[in-house]
Amino acid sequence: MPLKLVPPRQDKSPNWSIRGAYLGITVDRSARTPKRAVALTEMRKLEASIERGEYPPKPDQPSAPTFLSAAVGYMKAGRSRRYLKPLIEYFGEKPLNEIDQAAIDAAAVALYPGVSPGTRNGAVYTPIAAILHHANVVITVRRPVGAKGNARSRFLSPADAFGIIDAAEAVDPEMARLLTFLLYTGCRVGEAMALRWENVSLAERTASVINSKNGNPREMKLRQEVVDALAPHKQTEGKVFRFKQGGHRNFLFLNAKVTACGLAAVKRPARGKKQIVPVYRFSWVTFHTFRHTWATWMRRYGGADLQGLVGTGQWDDPRSVARYAHTHTHEEWDRIERLPSRGKVVEKPAKKAKIK
Repeated sequence: MPLKLVPPRQDKSPNWSIRGAYLGITVDRSARTPKRAVALTEMRKLEASIERGEYPPKPDQPSAPTFLSAAVGYMKAGRSRRYLKPLIEYFGEKPLNEIDQAAIDAAAVALYPGVSPGTRNGAVYTPIAAILHHANVVITVRRPVGAKGNARSRFLSPADAFGIIDAAEAVDPEMARLLTFLLYTGCRVGEAMALRWENVSLAERTASVINSKNGNPREMKLRQEVVDALAPHKQTEGKVFRFKQGGHRNFLFLNAKVTACGLAAVKRPARGKKQIVPVYRFSWVTFHTFRHTWATWMRRYGGADLQGLVGTGQWDDPRSVARYAHTHTHEEWDRIERLPSRGKVVEKPAKKAKIK
């Protein structure tokens, strides 16, 4: 039956009621007014609501996950906060199901115009992919062309590496221990900063990286020099290195490099002033250079082949270690000594005797 108005009942509510059924929806509710004309208007509004599917009210649905909620969950899980602030300000409450490749590309251009593809990759594509993955969103994020830039494999000679570590010993002994650890483990500096004593066994000369860049935990063998450097500072728990990212740590590293070049140590600038750094030979050296040095030394002095480097667990893909193939080219160049020399008779290799 259609909806109808039911007059107020004596000694009950003074308001009219709306009863009946409309489009299959049963209604029995108060019009919340003692005036029939107003009640009739309410009944017409109710019919319109039923036609639009707005009545009866739907139960509250859990809100769809947004970039903000996913980013908060990501940070609460202890993941890196680097680069997240501009991304959160850009995407805000945007639902995750609306963040596709086009949205990510647009964010990269808007947030970081005029920068290299590598910078956009590190500041936008990589953290967004990590947040979406943490939120169990299945998506393959295509990186910008040229995101990997030019593969850098500059490394330190033994004299230069040891010179910087010796200088670091004078600047801050813990910095020297950190550089020694990086040089003989190939760890990324972030992995070293997260290393805890609970995951180090000096007796067995091992250390375990729990949260690596590729997400795979790995165990490392410690050279005796590393064990000797860490042993006096061994604790039962806590971080192995006290440094935090940036700031003081980088200042100590800078002075280790500068003083290794025979220059005076750099002084901290006054508040609001720019730091003055002289031109020095090791300006290209970063913490990551020690990782490249380790891989190069493993090839050149340790005899490890490319597959061997992958076997250490430092890389997942053999293509990532192909940059270190150059370290054995000097052995191939030794063959030039066998080439003909001007003015000398070239002796041909003796022919093998035929077996009759």
